Amino acid sequence: MGTLIANGTVISPTGRIAQDVLVDGERIVALYIPGTGPRDGHRVIDATGKYVIPGGIDVHTHLDLPLGGTVVSDNFETGTIAAAWGGVTTVVDMADQHTGESVYDGLAEWHEKAAGKCAVDYSFTQMISTLDDESLKAMDYLTEHEGITSFKFFMAYPGACYSDDGQILRAMQQASRNGGLIMMHAENGIAIDVLVAQALARGETDPKYHSFTRPPELEGEATHRAIVLSKVAGNVPLYIVHMSAAEALDEVAEARHNGQNVFGETCPQYLHLTLEGTLDRPGFEGAKFVCSPPLRSKHDHRNHRADLWKGLRMNELAVVATDHCPFCFKDQKELGRGNFAKIPNGLGGIEHRLELIYQGVVAGELSLERWVETCCTTPARLFGLFPKKGIIAPGSDADIVIWDPNRKTEIGVGKKHHSNMDYSVYEGTIIDGRIDTVMSRGTVLVENDQYFGRPGHGKFLKRGLCNYLA
Repeated sequence: MGTLIANGTVISPTGRIAQDVLVDGERIVALYIPGTGPRDGHRVIDATGKYVIPGGIDVHTHLDLPLGGTVVSDNFETGTIAAAWGGVTTVVDMADQHTGESVYDGLAEWHEKAAGKCAVDYSFTQMISTLDDESLKAMDYLTEHEGITSFKFFMAYPGACYSDDGQILRAMQQASRNGGLIMMHAENGIAIDVLVAQALARGETDPKYHSFTRPPELEGEATHRAIVLSKVAGNVPLYIVHMSAAEALDEVAEARHNGQNVFGETCPQYLHLTLEGTLDRPGFEGAKFVCSPPLRSKHDHRNHRADLWKGLRMNELAVVATDHCPFCFKDQKELGRGNFAKIPNGLGGIEHRLELIYQGVVAGELSLERWVETCCTTPARLFGLFPKKGIIAPGSDADIVIWDPNRKTEIGVGKKHHSNMDYSVYEGTIIDGRIDTVMSRGTVLVENDQYFGRPGHGKFLKRGLCNYLA
C-alpha cells in the first residue's frame, strides 16, 4: 500500500501548483491533477488548504561534538529527533578532526557516533584542523570513495582549529582538482584574540562583550580574504558559513556578481535576534545567546538583519542552515561565568529553521518559493544530494513535509521544543503556521503532533559533487 497526499499545494523553487502526490515505498512515483490520483489500495492524507514541500535539509549541524570543555547537549539520536519534529529529513553534520589526528580517524569516530542512532538521513562534512600532506590526500579519497564532498576550515580560533592563509590556499587548490566544496568559518581570529585579551584586561567579562570583541568588520575582512584565495585557487566553489554581518554579505554579493562560485549561508538567529535583549540581559543570562559569529547590535551603522533578509531575497545568500550547536545553560554555558571567552559557543535551532524562515514569508521578507529554495532545494544541489533530495518529483525520495498555514506554533520549553536543552533562544516566539506531517523516505515520522520515528531509520548518504554553480 502506498500513500496519496491529496488536494495540497506543492511548492517548489519555480512556483506553486495544486497536485496530488503518490508515494510508493521510499520514493515519490507520480504527481496528479488534484482529484485524479489513485485512492484504491492507498492510504490517503488530505492536504486541503496546506502546502506540500520537500523535507528540509540542514547542511550545518554539530551533534555529539566535544567543545569548550564539554560536549554539545544533542547527540545523533536526540538531535535528529528534534530535526524530524522540525520537518528536517536530512542533516549534514560536521565530522571533527581533532588536532594532530588523521582525517580518517576523525571520520571513523563520527560514523561510530551516528550509526544506528539517527531518526533522519545524514551525511558529513569533514572538518580539517591539521592540514598537512596526508590531510590533502584524504580530501581526494573522501571525495572519490566515501561520498564526503565538502570540507570545512576555520579562519578563527588560533591554537585550536585555525588554518592560516597558506594552508587554506593549499586546501582550495586540492578542492579545485577533486571537485570538493570548501566551507569557511570567516572571522579574523588573530585580531579577535587581541580584542578579547584587551577586553578581559579592562574587566569587561559579561556575555555582551563576546559580540563587541568580534566586530562585523572582522567578519567582512575574513570573508573578502577567503574569496580572494578561492579565486587564486581557480574559482573553487566556496561556501561561507553562518554569515551574520552586512559587511560579509557585501563581499559575497560582489563576488557572485563577478561570476565567482561563492555561496553564502545564514542562520535563523541572525535573521531574528539582535544583541539587545539577548547577550545584554542582566546577570549571566546573556550567556544563553553566545555563538560565533555573534548576534549583532541593532545600533550598528548597518542594519544587519534587514540586509540578510534582502540577501536571501536576491540570492546573494543561497542557504539557510542552523549551525546547531546546543548547550544547556546549567553546567555548560555556566562554565564561562566571570569570563565571556570561556562560555561554550553555540545555539540550538535544528527544530525551528523551517518555522522561523516561514515567518519571514508571513512578514513579506521572502516568497514561499524562496523559502523552499533556501531550506530544501539549494542545499540539495550544493551538497550533491539533488534530485534524490530537495524536490517533490517522481523518482525523488519521499521526504515530504505538509505545512498548515492556518494553525500556529509557539516555540519554547514545554511548548514546541524537542532538543536536549534546558532553554530555547526563541522562547515564546509565535509562528503563523504549523508542521502537520513529516515523511522520510515514505515513512511518517510526525503526524497530528505525535512522533512515530525510531533511531536507526536514518541512512548515511554518500553525496556527489556540487551541481549548483554561479
